[in-house]
Amino acid sequence: MAELIPAWDKGSLLPLDKIEVHRRGLRHMAVSVFVQRGGHTLLQRRALGKYHTPGLWANACCTHPHWQEPAATCAARRLGQELGLHGLTLTHRGQVEYRAEVGQGMTEHEVVDIFTATAPEGQEPQPDPAEVMDTAWLPLADLPARIAATPEEFTPWLRIYLARHAAMIFG
Repeated sequence: MAELIPAWDKGSLLPLDKIEVHRRGLRHMAVSVFVQRGGHTLLQRRALGKYHTPGLWANACCTHPHWQEPAATCAARRLGQELGLHGLTLTHRGQVEYRAEVGQGMTEHEVVDIFTATAPEGQEPQPDPAEVMDTAWLPLADLPARIAATPEEFTPWLRIYLARHAAMIFG
């Protein structure tokens, strides 16, 4: 069954198939969450079965809300589904827009609600292997240098967030 996400087509916001939205490069709604703890940020390595950017490192959670689903509800739902993280308090940090080629002839043109959360000591992710192949807590101060050294290992959106929106996200 097609997953319908909010996307703009011919000037109207409509429920459209997620894969088709990415193939056509349509502007659409998205959610990104950064989970932090003690100066570290949680990264996930996308499962190899993902339809775009498989095996690349991303922030804790990146997803699309269902049609008419509030962004905060989506963020909490996907943190639980992808990483087994429940009960974190989400803080909305703002909204950004970007456009990036993500391979396989697909384009992300997203209007993204950005959230942050703090994970308590001892709460570790329990990733769904269909979504996430690995996780890592990386010192936030080290992330820009890691991305600069090996940009091909990171998703385009994480590179964009760090280059253009770090102060809004982490400030």
